[in-house]
Amino acid sequence: MSAETHDQYNAGEYVLRLLDPAEEAAFERAMRADPSLQSEVATWLRGLEHLNISFSEESVRRSVKTQLMERLFQERSVRAAFWSRLWVWRGITLTALILAAVIGYRSFPGPATPPGSAVFISEIVAEDESLRLLAAYDPSVGGLRITRTAGSAPPGRVLELWAIVGDAAPVSLGLLPSSAKTTLPLPEAFRRATGLILAVSEEPPGGSPTGAPTGAVLAIGEAVDL
Repeated sequence: MSAETHDQYNAGEYVLRLLDPAEEAAFERAMRADPSLQSEVATWLRGLEHLNISFSEESVRRSVKTQLMERLFQERSVRAAFWSRLWVWRGITLTALILAAVIGYRSFPGPATPPGSAVFISEIVAEDESLRLLAAYDPSVGGLRITRTAGSAPPGRVLELWAIVGDAAPVSLGLLPSSAKTTLPLPEAFRRATGLILAVSEEPPGGSPTGAPTGAVLAIGEAVDL
């Protein structure tokens, strides 16, 4: 990667607030002394202006949310209430989703995406935003490129990613490592965004022993076509 390309990536991650606090502070120090970095940030900001569109909030009927929770996880108490509250669209910007996916692809060099292939992204987020992941489906590798931008597994536990479509039971996509970036294989059945929900639960080391979520569901997100 050339120095110029590296600066472009860093500027994009800075604008999208994907850098951790230490990285962000270091970038700002460098930017104050480097006009070319200032120019890269300005270019990103100008490029985003026409994409600054927010989705309006829309709530699913309470009965639908309750039935879905019961069908997927056989729970009616605290966890159902969590999913009910979290299922409300909360003004996610199209800009953030699209460019987060772009940053994700840039962070994982690989072959070009085949023409005509479906691409989707998802922001998987906890109700209190203590855990946040950005997932982008990359047809060139047949997998989800995942960037964790906030949070981690509770002590002595691991994070497990699940896919849910329609009335089907949740299917594990694998364990999320402690590193911020990873790629998980995505089965053919989940390579379209329509009706796809991604969720993260906390599980014992080694993952769920039952093939279904056994720990708390920490975060959830819907897939969105690009």
